[in-house]
Amino acid sequence: MKEKRQNRIREIIETKDIETQDELLEELKKEGFKITQATISRDMREMKLTKVLSETGKQKYAMLKNYDTDMEQKYRKVLSAGIVSIDHSDNLIVIKTVSGMAMAVAAALDNMDIPGLMGCIAGDDTIFAAVRNKDFCKQIISGIGRQALMSKPED
Repeated sequence: MKEKRQNRIREIIETKDIETQDELLEELKKEGFKITQATISRDMREMKLTKVLSETGKQKYAMLKNYDTDMEQKYRKVLSAGIVSIDHSDNLIVIKTVSGMAMAVAAALDNMDIPGLMGCIAGDDTIFAAVRNKDFCKQIISGIGRQALMSKPED
């Protein structure tokens, strides 16, 4: 039953913009699932659901893509070691890096599957990151900063 329910949750969030657990609960009840809010919360935690910005600018639930946690730590270290500054204009993020690090930082960002980030072009110390729309910029910059800070050694 749990597997069937979680598969249906996956299908629902992939086809509909679900903003709250209550909305998800209602969708499942419409389909005959008899569940509680606590069950939904557990399922969402197990499935690693997170909120992302939708195309309309509203928050919605989405599944985090599974990737190796060792690689995640390596990407964070690259971000931490390489990024000097980040700024944006409209739907373009400009990232300044330590000389020679732009390609590594851009590759890390491209492989982190950041919602709204379409791709990066890197030179020696500068990256241009194309963002789906300007509403994603601040969210992405904030996320990049958090990722980089998570790898900084403590004082």
